[in-house]
Amino acid sequence: MKAQGHGRIVNISSLGGLRPWADHAHYCASKAGVIMLTQSLAKSFGPGVTVNSVAPGVIPFGETIPGLDGMIRSTPAARTGTGDEIADAVTYFLSASDFLTGQVLAVDGGLSLR
Repeated sequence: MKAQGHGRIVNISSLGGLRPWADHAHYCASKAGVIMLTQSLAKSFGPGVTVNSVAPGVIPFGETIPGLDGMIRSTPAARTGTGDEIADAVTYFLSASDFLTGQVLAVDGGLSLR
């Protein structure tokens, strides 16, 4: 991509990389690493190659999540997200301006506001 002078990289991080979760320190640390990788690569690969990250909030895929009802009550959108909503955010970054790089988009229904 760098040699061609154009490209798009979209990483998937997590709300856990932006907010500490006491019972999931290892997960939060790994997702914070993805966010820092995104920002570092944006600096390294620019101009021409954009690097951004989507940070999903609560997106259940059939599994039971302890405390899910409480998280939903704390979310301004009053619901969990969907895989399609995460895909929409990735698609957005794939078609965005070359001026948009090094950013993290929390797709979390406002959960990060609490």
